[in-house]
Amino acid sequence: MSPNPNHLPDPSDGFAREHRTAVAAAEEAGALLRSRIPDGFAVRPKGGLGDVVTDLDLTAEHLVVTRIRERFPHDRILAEESGEHPGDGGGRTWLVDPLDGSNNVVIGLPIYGVGVALCVDDAPVVGVVHDPVTDRTWSALLGGGAHGPGGRLTGAAAGRPLPPAGPLLAWTQGHAVRRDDPAARALRHTLEIRSRRLLQLWAPLLAWAMLARGDIDGFVGYRAEAIDLPAGALLAREAGAAVRHLDGREFGGGFTGPDTERSFVAGRPEILPYLLDLVAETAAAPVRP
Repeated sequence: MSPNPNHLPDPSDGFAREHRTAVAAAEEAGALLRSRIPDGFAVRPKGGLGDVVTDLDLTAEHLVVTRIRERFPHDRILAEESGEHPGDGGGRTWLVDPLDGSNNVVIGLPIYGVGVALCVDDAPVVGVVHDPVTDRTWSALLGGGAHGPGGRLTGAAAGRPLPPAGPLLAWTQGHAVRRDDPAARALRHTLEIRSRRLLQLWAPLLAWAMLARGDIDGFVGYRAEAIDLPAGALLAREAGAAVRHLDGREFGGGFTGPDTERSFVAGRPEILPYLLDLVAETAAAPVRP
């Protein structure tokens, strides 16, 4: 990749046009959110498990979907709020999460992001995470590395040993997972007592960016949401992280299939065995009511 002020790929690189479109759309949506949130917004329940949606989600999503449609009119789009926008783009699907962290925004917590990904079949090839609060963007191209405001991201690559006090980890679970789910509860408890700190941001895209930057050591997800997963997983992997299923299999980071196939362990390569051992210990232990 050629260096430039925005850390964007050279036009000759594969999917460079798609990458530029995703970055521009995410940043435009971020500017909209940043300008609108102080003025207030409408909120309504989403589903029966305590999730919410705001008019900001809908407005930002419309903006991103429109930008993609303008440039790639034949591509399929899956958006968090409006669902599927059909296309005939030969297996190309865009994933749009216009406001990852809506619950945070509603309670005044300034932790939220915008995510855009492009998958070919089920494999992510472009991933973008934008933080409207700090106006920073992190993005990745399959095989082309991950980049952010400071240049290439290598924070998740090997090179640092396991911290003596334990790793700094993040956790996420899908909206459909009940609070008393025994497997999720046992895994989260094990991670809490065997780590220095376990963060639950309610905005997994930002946790993926933290892993890519090297701010945290690992990230564990249980039946994660499909829309934001490809962008985050590609970003972390291109920054040097290893990403696995809970049983150690390679994790593709796609969006299809049941949510039971979207549980993952991600981290710097040298601490991944430690994390997988914790998962295995939890799976082998008896489940307490």
